[in-house]
Amino acid sequence: MESVDAVVIGAGVVGLAVARALSSRGREVLILEAADSFGTETSSRNSEVIHAGIYYPHGSLKARMCVCGRTLLYDFCEQYGIPHRRCGKLIVATSEAQVSQLEKIQKIAQANGVRLEYLSRSEALELEPQLACEAALHSPTTGIIDSHAYMLALLGQAESRGATLVTNTTVTRLELDRGCVLIGINNEQAQLRANMVVNSAGLHAPQVARLIEGFPAQHIPTPYFAKGSYFTLAGRSPFERLVYPVPEPGGLGVHLTLDLAGRARFGPDVQWVETCEYQVEPQRAEHFYAAIRAYWPALGDGALQPAYAGIRPKINGPQDAAADFRVDGPQTHGIPGVVNLFGIESPGLTASLALASHVADLT
Repeated sequence: MESVDAVVIGAGVVGLAVARALSSRGREVLILEAADSFGTETSSRNSEVIHAGIYYPHGSLKARMCVCGRTLLYDFCEQYGIPHRRCGKLIVATSEAQVSQLEKIQKIAQANGVRLEYLSRSEALELEPQLACEAALHSPTTGIIDSHAYMLALLGQAESRGATLVTNTTVTRLELDRGCVLIGINNEQAQLRANMVVNSAGLHAPQVARLIEGFPAQHIPTPYFAKGSYFTLAGRSPFERLVYPVPEPGGLGVHLTLDLAGRARFGPDVQWVETCEYQVEPQRAEHFYAAIRAYWPALGDGALQPAYAGIRPKINGPQDAAADFRVDGPQTHGIPGVVNLFGIESPGLTASLALASHVADLT
């Protein structure tokens, strides 16, 4: 049986960041990924936004990891030449009734140490003339990033410190054995012995945790899947900044984001599903047109084209309050050598470097 110091299960953006952090501290790291490449699920099916840390409850792990991670991520992009842009974003109230929601958002952001500028209707239209709103909040520290280039850099740095990525490798058995974890792969008996295992399997993290023989079930959350579809705009983007409506249950509403080439895309919406599938249903565009025209009335018929979909790895159901990130180490569940990451949805990409440091500190 082969022995390794640390195993990271899942090569999404957070798993790769964790592998980089552990290897930078001198640990021997093996990254196990079920797919044929890194970052094929949530990490590559999102808005590629660098979030400021606006919406999350003060003191929550999401708030702390996002605000710290955003600074770390911008520094990383500058240092290693990762394509990105601080384009800023506007959160818009499209009715008088929503103006009070902006004030609440601004207070939450301020508590998290995030500066937002309150804009009147005329001030918002000076920045984005095609916008329709009653008022807006301007977030100058929001940006966009090439997520694939970022993940490639994380992997490269981890590998330069001795980490190894193994793809097409599904973990099917985990057994606790005298302070170590025995790992079975692709339905085989235990083939690896690890001093520690970091479960960063994203959508599949609760499923992976259930594989650990003897692991306390009360520390494994129920997974929920919230699908979000995206549509792209045919033609030139009418905006230079990201545009977000006030949040809705399960997500941040159908917002406008930009890629680094300046093309506009809209989404994601929220569709609670039982299984993970990524087909974009063209008929969902009808809801998109209505939502977008609330802040951009000039959107023409037929301008939207189906793009892609992603799944949020949630640990709260549609009727529940939004759950915080969970990074459960031995201090939480009492099992040495195991760290589980649950509910790492947005702002997971932004928070990835901070989360990685947090995980490394637990081990």
